[in-house]
Amino acid sequence: MISLAHAQTAAAADPMSGLTQMLPLILMFVVLWFLMIRPQMKKAKEHKALLAALAKGDEVVTQGGIVGRVTKVGDSYVTVEIAANTEVVVQKPSIGLVLPKGTLKTL
Repeated sequence: MISLAHAQTAAAADPMSGLTQMLPLILMFVVLWFLMIRPQMKKAKEHKALLAALAKGDEVVTQGGIVGRVTKVGDSYVTVEIAANTEVVVQKPSIGLVLPKGTLKTL
């Protein structure tokens, strides 16, 4: 019984045991950062730059799948012409993709 008590106190006195126990948690956070958080932040930054560069005449696709040409750009809203004399006002963040010029003619 006494030998067990000495073994427990020796294990508790090890200063590296706390770091060894925290190492898997730290490793999981680092992996999560590089596989999920970092790419998501990069994509959000690219989308913000896309919206900042949006101009009249750009051909866009909304996140709802509507394809059209930008006729007006405001602070929060964009007017998109989806057919002749048919315009739709959408929120700026709902623009998902800017198409190359001339794409609407090929559709």
